[in-house]
Amino acid sequence: MTGTLYGVGLGPGAPDLMTLRAARLIENAKVVAYPTLAGGSSFARAIAADLIPASAEEIVMDVPMTTAREPAQAAYDAGALRIAAALETGQDVICLCEGDPFFYGSFMYLFARLSTRFNVQIVPGVTSVTACAASAKRPLVARNERLTVLPGPLPEPELRARIDAAESVAIMKVGRHLAKIRSVLDGLGLTERAVYIERASLPEEVVLPLAQAPDNAPYFSMILLTKGSDPWL
Repeated sequence: MTGTLYGVGLGPGAPDLMTLRAARLIENAKVVAYPTLAGGSSFARAIAADLIPASAEEIVMDVPMTTAREPAQAAYDAGALRIAAALETGQDVICLCEGDPFFYGSFMYLFARLSTRFNVQIVPGVTSVTACAASAKRPLVARNERLTVLPGPLPEPELRARIDAAESVAIMKVGRHLAKIRSVLDGLGLTERAVYIERASLPEEVVLPLAQAPDNAPYFSMILLTKGSDPWL
């Protein structure tokens, strides 16, 4: 019998936003896997640190920070091999995932490599989009509205066209793309409708009107935008 791979969503960062199912799996883990960025610390591990047993084996996947896909794919290839080796001995593996495993989550790369050979279970987590909406006290959509989720790295013309056609927008992965996004929203006359959130749910959380946002944004930042009247009133 082979083990089960669990993709466990940890939520946006605050440990108490983790689900009970996620906490139970982590507390009883024999093998824990998680990604790190370019040799740095793991945000996913930091969220779950108080729950990981001291005796647990830890599989660390060092994912290079580069726009080229090949180095990251090689890191997931190597991580999948180590996870597979543990699963083949009958051990379950708990893979820690920031946010939700299937919402811009790196776990999907492991899922693609391992789900045809092993039993894989997904534990959903609170997404950064819903966490940011809660922090900003900004309802996302109501009635028949549509929510459009856009990644900040999109080219400026595509970003402009998609925002212009949308009703309610969440722009993720803002980081170094903040100036470009500001320019797009200014050009569309939407800056006053936008709110900036960084590190939602964490002690260092920042929530500001976009016009007051800092020039430099961290990777874990987001812009929420609603157009027209507020339909929930």
